[in-house]
Amino acid sequence: MLFKNITIIDQDWNIISEGFAAVEGEKITYVGKTRPEGDFVREYDGRGKLLMSGFFNAHAHSPMTLMRGYGENLKLQDWLNTRIFPFEAHLDSNAVYWGTLLAMAESLQYGIVSTSDMYYFCDDMVRAVIDSGAKANISRSITNFTGEPAESLESFREMKDLYRDCHNAEGGRIKIDMSLHAEYTSNPQTAKALADYAKEIEDTVMHIHVSETATEHAECIARHGKTPAAYLDEAGLFDVPALAAHCVYATDEDLEIFRQRGVTVATNPISNMKLASGICDAAKVLDRGVSLAIGTDSVASNNSLDFFEEMKVLAIGNKVAQLDPEAMTPLQVLQAATTGGAKAQRRDDCGCVKAGNKADLIVVDISGPNMHPVHNIVNNLIYSCSGRSVVMTMVDGRILYENGEFQTIDIEKTIYEAEQATDSILRKL
Repeated sequence: MLFKNITIIDQDWNIISEGFAAVEGEKITYVGKTRPEGDFVREYDGRGKLLMSGFFNAHAHSPMTLMRGYGENLKLQDWLNTRIFPFEAHLDSNAVYWGTLLAMAESLQYGIVSTSDMYYFCDDMVRAVIDSGAKANISRSITNFTGEPAESLESFREMKDLYRDCHNAEGGRIKIDMSLHAEYTSNPQTAKALADYAKEIEDTVMHIHVSETATEHAECIARHGKTPAAYLDEAGLFDVPALAAHCVYATDEDLEIFRQRGVTVATNPISNMKLASGICDAAKVLDRGVSLAIGTDSVASNNSLDFFEEMKVLAIGNKVAQLDPEAMTPLQVLQAATTGGAKAQRRDDCGCVKAGNKADLIVVDISGPNMHPVHNIVNNLIYSCSGRSVVMTMVDGRILYENGEFQTIDIEKTIYEAEQATDSILRKL
């Protein structure tokens, strides 16, 4: 396939006007100002359009689409204990499959090509992602409220089986990460056992909730005499590449741990603001030399997977938090949404428009009045654009969404089945 006469954001964040990009099989084979040689099955005229990397959602709980709008105007612990946990207690394989597929449809519609997902019923999540054609890093979240040995936990066995059966499935579209849900939902023995297993297999990412709320942060210090980041580091969980979700209350010392250990912070601005948890100081994260990625969290606390919305709130939220209009630049936000997320997922051949990279691409309509005039196209993407402007999403060179049509998902059936699964659970509550 050849994209022609299209604006391109290339690997160096340069803007190529009326450019060309060729895709053969799963990969980008050419990016430049002149037309490449050869014949192409399809030529896409990109006048009024922008070609860029798709987005990499660095923290999500996809099956929770079924809880969109279900628990509103509550503090985090009340939200969890009175709405989310009771609903989740009735989830089953069918509900998780359709909830995940619904999330994949919304993701593709908004330009998300890959998601770092943390949940359970992970076999069904894998099946839904495979059916959608998208990519995902899926982790079976480990908790331990009973104090039993980690190795005897059903979740621990499921995690190992999932890694054995599904890691790097579908040509690498599916990756299996490890996940300790959080410090406060487990114990030191469980954390260490998981760290030891992750180091044994090596080829994985550790995905953990870290310092999401002031209460979580303070109670960890009271229990262990150290912050969640320091506790997790001591347990060995950062001895493999790690993704620390939220980090709203991460200290300077925590950020230094992240820098030294190569941990990526996944900030979730809309979810954190909506639950009044606070705002991760993403500008400081970058200033301290720590990698930054962006997550949506679940739509139960967001309530959308519109990544343009997430990027705008990240940029503006940090400016407000610091009372500094220079706190984050649009380019820093866009890098976190693309290359930052791809790096966090250990997808090194993704995240930018570069010959040799996987063709995980989106086309954005930039012809509308909201995108003009163009003093700086990146500024317009962050502050003026929305997910509704995505007109094509491609994963590994395969078009999955174009002009409102899903190529791999029966969207009417998916919505119907997700609604049926939700109604069935609500009748049990």
